[in-house]
Amino acid sequence: MVKRSQGERIFGVFNTIVMLLICVATLYPLWYVIIASFSEPLAVSTGAVTFLPKGFEPASFKKVLGMDNLWTAYGNTVFYSVAGTSISMVLTVLGAYPLSKKRLKGRRVLMLFILVTMWFNAGMMPIFLNFKDLHLDNSRLGILLCGTIDTFFVILMRTFFENVPESLEESAKLDGAKDLRILTSIYLPLSVPALATLTMYYFVGRWNSYFWSMLLLNDQDKIPLQVLLKKLIVQVSYNMNEAVDMSATVMTEQTVVYATIVIAVIPMLVLYPFIQRFFVKGIMVGAIKG
Repeated sequence: MVKRSQGERIFGVFNTIVMLLICVATLYPLWYVIIASFSEPLAVSTGAVTFLPKGFEPASFKKVLGMDNLWTAYGNTVFYSVAGTSISMVLTVLGAYPLSKKRLKGRRVLMLFILVTMWFNAGMMPIFLNFKDLHLDNSRLGILLCGTIDTFFVILMRTFFENVPESLEESAKLDGAKDLRILTSIYLPLSVPALATLTMYYFVGRWNSYFWSMLLLNDQDKIPLQVLLKKLIVQVSYNMNEAVDMSATVMTEQTVVYATIVIAVIPMLVLYPFIQRFFVKGIMVGAIKG
């Protein structure tokens, strides 16, 4: 065992303290939302809730779970997240695979056009007008197609494919396999860490997205959970600004928002532990060319 110097020990202690502070600053907002959703509304509104819940009041969860539009929005979010992530992954893989082949003509030019989209875009209004002209506004298809591909993820997947030994592809071609068979039988099974990582990132992005859904959707039966949550937050902020005193209605709405947030993040908290082991391997192997 190598003996650490005094400077290394001091740095280790300092590094540990800094990391603990970062962890607390990151986790405390989530912890506060959880304890506030179960606390008494009066204690939440007066700022009495800090690190531990004050009392136990499940009325906010009962109210949230009894909202009809909540389950509609929840179903919409699940649909947009699952279907949108599936579309994104299919297009990402189909874009990354040919770009990983040196035999592709115009490969560098195509990569240049793709890279440009990382720094420049048309802007919000042209994109909105484009969706409107294509009659994709106020439609589920428009939400699924909005932000379908992330350029960085395509590059990451392409780099991962480039790390697969060419000898495997050559052997498959000798057996008469075509590109589609090579992709599905060789590249995809070897790319499970990268695929799991990108799937999670796409899914989280879809689950948390609300901006374009808020702009494109007018039908309340099509809005996702995040748009509903934003409306609740705006409503609570408006009521608190208009209220002369802290009424029970305002305080209840505030805890309802916290309860809705807790319900919204539950799927992410449940899914992440099962695939977090793929994250480091998927990012590192895909980002470093061997």
